[in-house]
Amino acid sequence: MKMNLRNETAPNRQTPQCACPIISSKDFHFYYGATMGVKNITMNVNPCSVTAIIGPSGCGKSTFLRSINRMNDLIPNIRTEGKLCVDGQDIYDKRVNLVNLRQQVGMVFQKPNPFPKSIFDNVAYGPRLQGITKRADLDEVVEQGLKASVLWEEVKDNLRKSALALSGGQQQRLCIARALATRPRVLLMDEPCSALDPLATSKIEDLITQLKNDYTIVIVTHNMQQAARVSDMTAFFCLGELIEYDVTSKIFENPSNKKTEDYITGRFG
Repeated sequence: MKMNLRNETAPNRQTPQCACPIISSKDFHFYYGATMGVKNITMNVNPCSVTAIIGPSGCGKSTFLRSINRMNDLIPNIRTEGKLCVDGQDIYDKRVNLVNLRQQVGMVFQKPNPFPKSIFDNVAYGPRLQGITKRADLDEVVEQGLKASVLWEEVKDNLRKSALALSGGQQQRLCIARALATRPRVLLMDEPCSALDPLATSKIEDLITQLKNDYTIVIVTHNMQQAARVSDMTAFFCLGELIEYDVTSKIFENPSNKKTEDYITGRFG
């Protein structure tokens, strides 16, 4: 089923057909004014998979990730060249509805950012914007989101508790539940474990592995061990360019590009 990124009402998400990529870029360039963020990015991301983007700081990883749901539009004087498509639709087409796009392409940020509301209201926020108002429907959506993020058993008796009272790892899983509540097809994660302790990181990684059965996940990470553990495909970025993109085991065990090998082995970056 194609995403409808132009209509005001987003369709229910269905299991994607895996015959073609869900995210596709062709000669994609992104500029902050006169400054290049990324250049000439051509890559495909298949449905129901985890793709990791690795590379040194300032190499364009987050710029490209945030381009996929146009979060970079919040920055003045940006411009793009080439194509970046989600489910076959050019998301930089002027007719694209950004609200629908961001419902279908969810985002989880580096630091947990729950709203200063209850656990329930955090997860129900997106569905309410989509027009879901019946309490029974909201109860179901909230429960499904919290179960999908493996948080339900920990909070089911305290849904009216402030989200800010949760631990850092719980807050990040709550943010994942909030993103999943709008029934997206794609989930973007920008360094989702960098602010978490090893135990919380392990829970998020286990969660990512479970979620890829139903969602397409793109994760930016500085942690190469994490990329090796959770991803199916890995893209190596350097100085705004895509240097190599391949099956994760190939990238880490037998990279084709010397720059990739040097980064993986710690010679630079």
